[in-house]
Amino acid sequence: MIFTKLDIEGLVVIEPSVFGDDRGFFLESYNQKVFTENGIDVNFVQDNHSRSVKGVLRGLHFQKPPFAQDKLVRVTRGEVLDVAVDIRPDSPTFGKYHAVLLSEENKKMFFISKGFAHGFLVLSDIVDFQYKCSNLYSKESEGGILWNDTDLNIDWPQKENLIISPKDLLWPTFKNLEKINW
Repeated sequence: MIFTKLDIEGLVVIEPSVFGDDRGFFLESYNQKVFTENGIDVNFVQDNHSRSVKGVLRGLHFQKPPFAQDKLVRVTRGEVLDVAVDIRPDSPTFGKYHAVLLSEENKKMFFISKGFAHGFLVLSDIVDFQYKCSNLYSKESEGGILWNDTDLNIDWPQKENLIISPKDLLWPTFKNLEKINW
């Protein structure tokens, strides 16, 4: 596995070793020992799997403490643009984001630590999106930021004809986000 730490501390792109032949392929998507040796010492407690169609935008979501979550995300079918926004007020990269193309072809994974809002846009006809979380989901602790906030200026490749949940259309802007002690 190749672990690439990004310019925003707390974000890592992971490229697994893929072994393929005429039968198909094999890859190890998670190995606690290898992840710990590469600085990701997290106890994952929940796995999730979502399926979405082209044009679906999910996010930007996060869980507030004490239910804050580290996430390890990947695509097993299709392609997404995956985005993480730094919402840690004391971080030197507060308000900055990083986007990664995740697909079944490139098999990349994206580690997103606590203190980030997360979302993705489906670019293929259908996508299966899987993620591991370090904490259980809590409805009372969920938060979000409006996906098209002009202060964040996320470069979404599609901005019209999106399929967005009513809840995701009501999140506050980044400027109006309450300060969270991570």
